[in-house]
This record gives sequence, structure tokens and C-alpha cells, in this order.
Amino acid sequence: MIQTFVFYLFASIVIASGVMTIAARNPVHSVLWLILAFFNAAGLFLIIGAEFLAFLLIIVYVGAVAVLFLFVVMMLDVDFAQLRSKMAAYLPLGLLLAFILLIEIGAAIFAWAAGGIRLSSRAAPIEQGTSNIEALGNLLYTRYVFIFEAAGIVLLVAMVGAIVLTHRTRSDVRPQNVGSQVRRRPEDAVVNMQPGVGQGVEL
Repeated sequence: MIQTFVFYLFASIVIASGVMTIAARNPVHSVLWLILAFFNAAGLFLIIGAEFLAFLLIIVYVGAVAVLFLFVVMMLDVDFAQLRSKMAAYLPLGLLLAFILLIEIGAAIFAWAAGGIRLSSRAAPIEQGTSNIEALGNLLYTRYVFIFEAAGIVLLVAMVGAIVLTHRTRSDVRPQNVGSQVRRRPEDAVVNMQPGVGQGVEL
């Protein structure tokens, strides 16, 4: 009874916060509603016993992705009023894409249910007394180890590419010469002029 009540509580908050993420006029408020949706989705994962996915959702999505969205929205000077003015022009295309996506999801669910394979045979075998974190780790580093390493390589290449793009050489910016700054002596930076009484300093 309590588990059912908690499930409907978390599920209703997830749906409401998802709607508010889209409907909020302030982009900062949209990110905050998104963070609330992530927290309640993590609660749903805890109910079904997937604590690893719950912690992953909080640490990665709330702690990194959503906070990054929040900083980007707050730091960039984006004219959201101008963006909303063009929303009506793209509304028919958006509704068409949403309808196509809904049809694809329905077709996937129908094909999955009509496959003739029982649900128990589709699930990965888990030994008794093994937590889902341990089972997921054993599966990732044995059966899917090459796919897991390939995903890591893709993320590494993306990170290196982002660093290269942000550290490109610009002609309108004076570069920093770290070597000359380290070799600089105090007498090179400070000069004692000792001017006379009533005499100004000549630059």
C-alpha cells in the first residue's frame, strides 16, 4: 500500500515537473523543474530496486548535466523573447515530428509484445544474492567490455575535440607568455625613481 502511494506520488510529480519544464517562461525555472523531475525519477528507480540507476541519475544528470544547463542559461545573453516569437512558425513541424515519434514508440511496443518471446527469457540472468550493481558491473566488464571501451573512447575524443576548439589561436587576443613571467625579476617590475621635493615623476 505504501509502495503504491509512493509510486503514484513520484510519478505525478515527474509528470507535473516535466510539463512545467516546457511551460515555464523563465529558462532558469525550466532547469529547476527539470532537476525536480530527475530527483523524482530517481525515486521511481529506487522503488523497483534499481539503486544504481537512481544514484547515476542524481550524480550525473542532476550534479553535472542539469547544473551545466543552469550555468549556460544564466551566463549566456540569449534573447528568449525573440526565440519564442518564432515558436508559432515551427509549431506544425514540431507537432508532426511528435506524432511520428508517438507512432514509432507504439510500433516498437507492439512488435516487442508480439514477438512470441516471454519476458523472463529476455532478461539477463542474475545469480541469487547478487545486487544489481554487482551484476551490472560483471555484465559490462565481461560480455559488453568492448562496447563499454568504445563508448569511453568516443567520450575521450569528444572531450579532446572540445578542448582543441576552445584553445584555438586568436589574432585579436594577446597570448600569455608564462616563461617570461617566471623569469621576471623584482627589479624588472619595480623602479625606484627617488624624485626631489616638489618634483613630479617622469614616465
